[in-house]
Amino acid sequence: MNAPTGRRVRVAVVFGGRSSEHAISCVTAGSVLQAIDREKYDVVPIGIATDGRWVLESDDPQRHRITGPDRLPSVDGDRAPVALAPTSDGTGLVVSEPTSGSATSRALAATLGVDVVFPLLHGPWGEDGTIQGLFEMSDVRYVGSGVLASAVSMDKAFMKVVLKDAGLPVMPSETVTAREWKADAAAVRERVEALGYPLFVKPARGGSSIGIAKAHQPDELDAAIEGALAHDPKILVEVSAEGAREIECGVLESLDGGVETSLPAEIRITGEHEFYDFEAKYLPEEHTELDVPAVLPDGVEERMRAMAAAAFTAVGCEGLARVDFFLLPDGSLVVNELNTMPGFTPLSMFPQMWAATGLEYGALVDRLLTLALQRDTGLR
Repeated sequence: MNAPTGRRVRVAVVFGGRSSEHAISCVTAGSVLQAIDREKYDVVPIGIATDGRWVLESDDPQRHRITGPDRLPSVDGDRAPVALAPTSDGTGLVVSEPTSGSATSRALAATLGVDVVFPLLHGPWGEDGTIQGLFEMSDVRYVGSGVLASAVSMDKAFMKVVLKDAGLPVMPSETVTAREWKADAAAVRERVEALGYPLFVKPARGGSSIGIAKAHQPDELDAAIEGALAHDPKILVEVSAEGAREIECGVLESLDGGVETSLPAEIRITGEHEFYDFEAKYLPEEHTELDVPAVLPDGVEERMRAMAAAAFTAVGCEGLARVDFFLLPDGSLVVNELNTMPGFTPLSMFPQMWAATGLEYGALVDRLLTLALQRDTGLR
C-alpha cells in the first residue's frame, strides 16, 4: 500500500493508555518519534491519557522520557482531542480544537487521512487486543499482532495453555481470581502452596514487572497475592525458576512472510534486586548488566531461536514479538512469556538484540511499518 499521490505515508504513533504501564509507553514513543524517518513518513503523535482521552500530543521526543525515579512522563489530556473516524476514502484522524465560546464546545479543526498506526501501548487496553479490534473495525493497517494473538499473549494464563498445546515447556503455575481469593483464601493458599516455595506472584495481564512479588515462604504469600490483585483481578502464581538465567530472543516477520529470530541476549541482575523488577528494567545504571549477544553453551542458541519462532507461530503473532526464556541449571529451556509489543526505549532489549543481529533501530522501525502497510485489513 502506498500513500495517496502527493504526500508521504502518514503514521499515527499512538501511546500512553489507561494501563499501569502508561509511562513506559510514553518513553517507548519518545524513542520511536526520534528514530522514524521523517523524509519517508508524516508522523502524527496521538496520546491516550490515563482517563482514556485521545489527544494530539507533542512531537518532541524529549517530552516523553524518564528524568528520575519520581519523574515519569505522561500524556497531557488537556491537549486537542482526536478520534479515528471512517471517511469516504479511508480512515480519517479527526482533530478538534476548543471554540472561542463555551470551553466545553468543540469545533472541527482538521481531518487527516491515516495510512498506518504504530500502537506503542503496553498492558491492558492497548496490548491485549482491544485497540487492535478498534483498528480492525476502522479498516486501518497497524503494526503488530492482531486481536487474538495480542489477547492470548497479554493473558499469561491463556498464553501458557497455547504454548503447552504446541509442545513448548512452561513453568508450573496456578491461576487465581479476586473472586476466588475473597470467597475462600484458605483454599487458594492450599492450591498454590502445592507448587512449592519460592513462588512468583504476578498480575496475569500486566507487564514491566509492575505488581510482581516473590514469596519465599508462607508468611509472604498473602501480601504478594493482594499486591498483584491490586493491579489485576486475575493473577498467576508460578514456581520460581531458581538458579535460571534470563535470556530473551526477538522475532520479526520477514517481508516475504517468513519468520526471523535475533541473536539472544541475557539480563543479569546486580545489587539488591532479586529479580528483574521495574527499577532494574528502566533505571538500570546500577541494577542490571546486559550481554548482547548472550554467551551460551553449545547448541542453546539454536534451540532457543527455534523455540522462539515456534512460540510466535503457535500464538499467531504478526510483525514482531519478544520471547523470554529461562535457561535452567540442567541446560533445559522454558518459555517464560511472549510480548507482542516489547519496549522500544533506548534501554530495551528488543532493539538491542536486533542491532546486534544487523538491523539498526531506524531500519527496525521502518521494517515494522513496511510489514503493516503490506498486510491486508480484515480477516487474514
